[in-house]
Amino acid sequence: MDHDGIDAVLFDLDGVITPTAEKHMQAWNRMFSAYFADRGIDPYSDEDYFRYIDGKPRVEGIASMLAARGITLPEGDDDDAADADTITGLGLRKNVIFRELLDEGIEAYPGSVAYLDALDAAGIASCVVSSSKNATAVLEAAGLRDRFEIVVDGLVALAEGIPGKPRPDTYLRGAELLGVPAERCVVIEDAVSGVQAGAAGGFAHVIGVDRGAGRDVLLREGADLVVVDLAELIPGLTGARS
Repeated sequence: MDHDGIDAVLFDLDGVITPTAEKHMQAWNRMFSAYFADRGIDPYSDEDYFRYIDGKPRVEGIASMLAARGITLPEGDDDDAADADTITGLGLRKNVIFRELLDEGIEAYPGSVAYLDALDAAGIASCVVSSSKNATAVLEAAGLRDRFEIVVDGLVALAEGIPGKPRPDTYLRGAELLGVPAERCVVIEDAVSGVQAGAAGGFAHVIGVDRGAGRDVLLREGADLVVVDLAELIPGLTGARS
């Protein structure tokens, strides 16, 4: 990808910079597998993760997954406990499992760190735009928090009332906070909903990272280019500033 005319790169986090998507997948699998088993309904699979959950705000992902099994639950509220039979309760259950997995440690993808270094050297700004409410904890665990002045995550979206992916609003907010027009920004995503968000936002390029969603799927949903490692983008930084 040619970086001419690009002033900022907006990164999803899980599955793009860090392999936390795998930990999220494990956490969702454990939580939903137990929940569905208790109710004697069709078991949960990783295909369900990519179809209903990946890249979406937590509440929307849970509601989508439950609807696929014909289950309707009240959303609940912030006072719910993790054992509450509500969407919020299920989200808290998943988050407990995820934080336990995160405590085991996380290391960023080497190719992603190399690309970040190359962007810094080229004077191109970057920020994180994640649906996760754990984005800061993940960046801290990976030793990358100080690399990003701007982080637009699930907590920011909730506080500011910003619609989540597949709407482009969180990415547009990231660009706004960086002070860069969308048409001079690149969006990098591994999730279908995130690629859809990038495609809807009028950004210069949408780069898909195939961590399991599938190259053809990401291209079909709006990616201009699909890579398997962000290091593949580094050669395009030569002469990036225009």
